[in-house]
Amino acid sequence: MINDRVSPDRVIRTVLPAEVADVVALHALARATYYPDGVPQDGTDWSASWRTALTRPDGRVLCVVEAGRIVGLASFRTPEDAAADTVKLFQFHVDPGHWRAGLGTALHAACVEEWRADGRRTAVLDVHVDNLRAQGFYRRQGWIPEPVEPGAHHLGMRLALAGE
Repeated sequence: MINDRVSPDRVIRTVLPAEVADVVALHALARATYYPDGVPQDGTDWSASWRTALTRPDGRVLCVVEAGRIVGLASFRTPEDAAADTVKLFQFHVDPGHWRAGLGTALHAACVEEWRADGRRTAVLDVHVDNLRAQGFYRRQGWIPEPVEPGAHHLGMRLALAGE
């Protein structure tokens, strides 16, 4: 249960809309680790995108708070044109200064617990092809890579959620 992953120093909870600036900052910090030439500036208004994610009735954004600071986050919802029992993990980030401390594993377990409680049977995600660290993390959590087309920028992965 999620209570097993909560301690006096660490809490996993829903992100509040008032925390959007903290979420945007963590998102930028984490993304910078897998773009060797710098994060692409594609004109995306990340503050607006995260505000939308935080207020969508069909989505959820969870965070890990440690010592009063957001150090991990996960955003998910049913993707467009997908079966109702499918969930897509759109964003999953841990502050690089907290890597290998169990935060990502605890946050992932909280997501899986919620997905199963919501009757989801399959989870999907896309991970940047150069983000080998994240790909390894997802594989250790049971995600299976899908075939990737030459020249693709993202690798699709799938996780079966039925049963333990």
